[in-house]
Amino acid sequence: MLTRLPWLGPLIVFGLVVFVHELGHFIAAKTFRVYAPRFSIGFGPALWRKRWGETEYVLAALPLGGYVRMASRDDATAASLEGGNESESLSPDDPRYDPNALMPFGPHPVPANRTFESKPLWQRLIIMVAGVTMNIVLAIVVMTAIVQLSGRTTLRTRVVGRVDAPAWAPQLATAIAPGDTIVAIGGKRVATWNDVDEAIATTPNAPLAITTNRTTVNVAAGPESGKQRLELINSLLPWFPPVAGLVVPGKPAAKAGLQTGDTLVAIGDTPIRNFGDLIGVVSPSAGKPLQFTIRRGAETRTLTITPDSEPATGKDSGQRFVGKVGVGQVDITEHEPVAFPEAARLGWSATWDNVALVGNFLKQLVSGGASMRDMGGPIAITQASVEAARGGASKLFGLLAFLSVNLAVMNLLPIPILDGGQIVMNVAESIKGRPFSMRTKENFARVGLLAIALLFVVVMFNDVRRIAGSAMGFLSRIF
Repeated sequence: MLTRLPWLGPLIVFGLVVFVHELGHFIAAKTFRVYAPRFSIGFGPALWRKRWGETEYVLAALPLGGYVRMASRDDATAASLEGGNESESLSPDDPRYDPNALMPFGPHPVPANRTFESKPLWQRLIIMVAGVTMNIVLAIVVMTAIVQLSGRTTLRTRVVGRVDAPAWAPQLATAIAPGDTIVAIGGKRVATWNDVDEAIATTPNAPLAITTNRTTVNVAAGPESGKQRLELINSLLPWFPPVAGLVVPGKPAAKAGLQTGDTLVAIGDTPIRNFGDLIGVVSPSAGKPLQFTIRRGAETRTLTITPDSEPATGKDSGQRFVGKVGVGQVDITEHEPVAFPEAARLGWSATWDNVALVGNFLKQLVSGGASMRDMGGPIAITQASVEAARGGASKLFGLLAFLSVNLAVMNLLPIPILDGGQIVMNVAESIKGRPFSMRTKENFARVGLLAIALLFVVVMFNDVRRIAGSAMGFLSRIF
């Protein structure tokens, strides 16, 4: 269903990641009897609302996050962990009036011992970290399920199909060629392409020695699991047969008549000996008509296919846009059944690898090794979700697990209004021995709101810039 309705991808990704995060705060708050008058997915006007017990559950119009409102003795109209509070005033003549209770957030007064601040520090910390914890748990569960359902995926080849040498390692292009067999990485022999990727990511040697059947090339690839290691993994692609394993409906290849199982013989005058050759020709040819020579059974045909111009991502992110025709390679991987304990171990390991990946990016962002231009926002996530949905449930939920980890790590940053900032504030108050003044808290919150607003502007600008660059590149090929 996802491949036929890819627009469901963003709804699943955004909705589930946000819901699980807020559910963590909500369950922890309820466990410690903090009054939570509202649980909302989204912001702005309510599209749907329902009250069960003391909590109103809301689905709001702007799906950019969510919040759990919690009773606060500091400011009954605005303070909470992740959103403002709504209250109503009661006069002393009202039969519901209680001089020892906080003014109500719903139809009933809130006892003072049910406010967020009335709880001991350890309970408040658990409430604040519960959202992040739930996101990590979600990622572990999803990755474990993916491994359990699909099994251990092994690509039993060591043959290179394509080399896209990064700018910092031009020697790769001359030392390694398509058809070469990788024998060892960092002096450690490899038997599968899985071994190749793992060795490149984790071998501590610097420079990193890549040995093929013809030669050895040394590459200064930086620290293990760093950005350069990931670029190096993406620059060496394994050999896949030049056969269309997937043709995406509605994309240029499908419109031109290409079918699953067709063998790609040549594009123009360039022979296609492996699937990587197709990528090498199509990627820089956005908007340019290409003559595909294909073989279908005993028949040879020629199709004219014009690649779409799409925003560059991943290994192509140094470009503004790339050409894509909507063709996927044949799956030549082996899928071995995995027992649940092993699936759980692999799911756990994959989740913490993603945590390290996000953490390394943030560290490089601070040190200057990465740029704010590399960050994406809601539009980029939506595009990635749609593409992942086209690739099936496994790819979509793999993306969901990564974004869940991303949200967890980002929320732990010590930025006011984020979980990390709230943790810092509560710990500082505990050390100080008394709460900060309302003015201090308001200024703290304003700084956080400004930081989040600036970040939102940056990522939205990046998203729009990518789309505009793609559109301008396409138009420049028309006029």
